[in-house]
Amino acid sequence: MNSTTRVARIHDAIEQGLDATHVQVIDHSAAHAGHAGAEAGGGHFEVIVVSGKFAGISRLAAQRLVYSALGDLMVTEIHALTMHTLTPDKWRERADAGSR
Repeated sequence: MNSTTRVARIHDAIEQGLDATHVQVIDHSAAHAGHAGAEAGGGHFEVIVVSGKFAGISRLAAQRLVYSALGDLMVTEIHALTMHTLTPDKWRERADAGSR
């Protein structure tokens, strides 16, 4: 499967599954060429997810929501996943801090 399609599928699954206001998917797969997971077809990805569903829950619970939203993609297309899960308020705080 081509990388652009895989990134789009991951993006859409997270956006729809978590009613996310911002999703960024970064494909690090090329840096892991030859790695056992890459050879089996799974990619290495980093995601930034902003969702109101993360409000009032632990980071671990938020990550479980992301895994749930990804469903079978975790088995078929993703070998490794780094997550940054933020509420809309935390996302705004980051943006405000960056603009100073």
